[in-house]
Amino acid sequence: MKISDIVALGLWPESKKTTTQKGILELEELGYNLFYIGKNADLYTCPGEEQKVLLVRSDRCSVFDIPLNLEIEGKGIWQTAISNNGAKFAEEAGIKTAILSETVDQSLNVAPRCQLMELCKALETEIDGDIVQFEFIFRNYLTGSLLDATQKGNDPYGLDLDSSLQEWHKFDTPIFTPTTKGVKDIPLNSAKVREKFPEIISSLEKLFKDFTQYAHDNGIIIVDTKLEVFVNEKGEWILGDEILTPESSRFISKEKFDAKNFISMDKQILRNFAKENSWKEKAKDLKDGEKLDVEVPASIKNEVLSGYKTIHERLSK
Repeated sequence: MKISDIVALGLWPESKKTTTQKGILELEELGYNLFYIGKNADLYTCPGEEQKVLLVRSDRCSVFDIPLNLEIEGKGIWQTAISNNGAKFAEEAGIKTAILSETVDQSLNVAPRCQLMELCKALETEIDGDIVQFEFIFRNYLTGSLLDATQKGNDPYGLDLDSSLQEWHKFDTPIFTPTTKGVKDIPLNSAKVREKFPEIISSLEKLFKDFTQYAHDNGIIIVDTKLEVFVNEKGEWILGDEILTPESSRFISKEKFDAKNFISMDKQILRNFAKENSWKEKAKDLKDGEKLDVEVPASIKNEVLSGYKTIHERLSK
């Protein structure tokens, strides 16, 4: 299937840039053709007529949506393994995912970075007169942007949280804080979105609760997670590829959480380094297609990799 066929089916937005660059040689020789280069992963069309694509995770890094001239060797392999495990957890809970059980030839050098994915459309519906795509976010703890809003007396999700609540307050049951999906994540009224998709929200809420307990039992605290829902050609709702991974969730080792060290086991250390070195300010001068040149100490790279490795080892089923 060609990218033009995918666009014609309405499964890829015409406004989203594709590439004519050649991809990894061993994949291209087998009939997989690179058509999209993301910040951290690339997409290939697959040989034949089936409606699927190949996702290949690179070692590239980005923070705050800044494209960086930075790679952390092996990161993409760990991310793929964690993503496969998250999909397995969801599917054992009866929730379909876009990740197919079929795999590429495992003798390929690139195989540990690959996932075959079912083609699907983002779930969308009308909210307050606008057609909206969603990020379904569940939170166990009060921190981050929601903490800032709550302490200022703002109520972006219609949850009526007490402004006196302190950071790292644990909610009795996870709270649902949906946003729009796009360049800006705009908060949506939690009750209105729940009314639109009661079955989906209920299923995802249970998945999050069960995964939170499983992770806790295996030495990891789940702060929050973002789940993206799509619709396949059969009209079934399914989850995307980032399911219960460091790209979509905040993980903190239980021992560090208990010691009140709340740095998450993913890219948080890289984000902190970015803040210290003013990457956001430096990135303002980047032209379209350019990457920010950065130098990162080996100690930080190793800590990022160590976080991924620990997540995989503790949460593998």
